[in-house]
Amino acid sequence: MSRIAMSLEYDGSAYCGWQSQPGQLTVQTTLEHALTRIAAHPIEVVCAGRTDKGVHASEQIIHFDSDSLRDERAWIWGGNSYLPKNIRLHWARTVSDDFHARFSAQSRRYAYVLQTTAIPPAILEPYISWHWRGGLNVEAMSKAAALFLGEHDFSSLRAAGCQAKTAIRKIIFSELKQQQNFIIFEVEANAFLYHMVRNIMGVLLEIGWGRQPLDWVKELLEAKDRRLAALTAPPNGLYLSQVKYPKRFELPEVLRKPWFLS
Repeated sequence: MSRIAMSLEYDGSAYCGWQSQPGQLTVQTTLEHALTRIAAHPIEVVCAGRTDKGVHASEQIIHFDSDSLRDERAWIWGGNSYLPKNIRLHWARTVSDDFHARFSAQSRRYAYVLQTTAIPPAILEPYISWHWRGGLNVEAMSKAAALFLGEHDFSSLRAAGCQAKTAIRKIIFSELKQQQNFIIFEVEANAFLYHMVRNIMGVLLEIGWGRQPLDWVKELLEAKDRRLAALTAPPNGLYLSQVKYPKRFELPEVLRKPWFLS
């Protein structure tokens, strides 16, 4: 048996999330069907981070085991030939048996994208969240984003269905900036809770609209009460954009931003 690690991107708007579900079209099921045809035996994949319905990935990492003799090029080109156009494999590497796409990850980075035009977009609607720029204080949102840096208890920003044993997470990078008609929030952490990024984005929007002061971030983290926080931001603006692993696995370290951003 060989263990293969792969990178892929996908448009999540057509799928009911990453994880296989009976009777539902998911990214995992679609990918496993394609790789099974290449391997000529059933393939089960493990991902770095399970994404929800409507959430996208520009750099998702998976692993699977196979006893089929295929080179890395065959996995990529063969897999892509059986995949729909909204899922694409980028690279494949043979890795040691102790590599695990989820548990070996040191950090994950997400990007959340807002478009700030007076009229909602027509073409990008499945890929961004829309809010009119005239009602948002980007400077305040940027300052608020920086307040999440460090290790905190994120109980106020986890979804009710979160099954993590602890809500303590360490945010390594947290930055919000404007790029033409887009507002981009990028955040990297050792791990994330269920809906954590979308809930943080909800907080930043409340501050951007002037409904809450900057101090609210500290109050929420100290309260450890989800009922006090903001609504969850829509899924379509969210992208998994990078997963980092220890150097010993010798995997490409790629930050792949959403395709319409520079």
